[in-house]
Amino acid sequence: RHAILALNLQGGGGFEIWQYTSRTPQAPENEILLGDLGIFSGKIKCSNIQKCYTDFKTKGLTILGEVTTNPEGKQNFFVKDPYGNIFEMVSFDTWFKNENKLTGGVGGATVGVSDIEKSFSVYQDILGYDEVVYDKEGVFEDLKCIVGGEGKFRRVLLRHSTLRRGPFSKLIGPTEIELIQCLDRTPKKIFENRFWGDLGFIHLCYDIVGMDVLKRECESKGFPFTVDSSNSFDMGEAAGHFSYIEDPDGTLIEFVETHKVPILKKIGWYLNLKNRKPEKALPDWMLKAMALNRVKN
Repeated sequence: RHAILALNLQGGGGFEIWQYTSRTPQAPENEILLGDLGIFSGKIKCSNIQKCYTDFKTKGLTILGEVTTNPEGKQNFFVKDPYGNIFEMVSFDTWFKNENKLTGGVGGATVGVSDIEKSFSVYQDILGYDEVVYDKEGVFEDLKCIVGGEGKFRRVLLRHSTLRRGPFSKLIGPTEIELIQCLDRTPKKIFENRFWGDLGFIHLCYDIVGMDVLKRECESKGFPFTVDSSNSFDMGEAAGHFSYIEDPDGTLIEFVETHKVPILKKIGWYLNLKNRKPEKALPDWMLKAMALNRVKN
């Protein structure tokens, strides 16, 4: 496979962009409908929704509908990439760095589930999204521009009530998960009859500390690791420990405990995170120095 890690230093999570080199990635057999089981869309941090909408329209991107308002009262709109992946542009007010860009990184995701109450056992009890921002049922105006979005849904937006801690907590910042449950049809699995790495959002990835403790916690709550790299994997420029669990509908969630990360590869400067206090955030200057590793086409 060919893999690219993409970050936005204004703040937010990153993307792992994967492409098979040994086979052609497969699209879903049927068009994905809102509420189908799995990761439906990514939420992208946006500093000015109206300017971003105009900019995307000028650039000829595939925009779905118009600027609308979600149940929290925040402005949003949706855009689709060339491979059918949908992104929700959402207003955020938490940023790591100002680079005068209209967008930041990942602020969260929308996940289709069959039973929201059962899904809480993972998204609230394990991932710690303990704050319910809204819990609404009905037909929603801001979703009608999406295929399947005119149906009846239950929507629950979750956030963390306390700030996250860890080496990259300042850069990643606060995130949110929106759970969507269909109330008027039986949803299908987004990755049914397909492989990891096929077109779509493969998994959610979380930067964590204390993999052994997390493993015991997941097992005690009925969600054992389905994959465990054990100890440390080495990718040359980075190293760490990764594992996976599945939510009640089989959606993949990856945990990564980073052990080594490049700060300035040109001079061989790598940071060994195993020698640092696990909950201590990296200093701002060190996070900003990661921009020096930027790969340019």
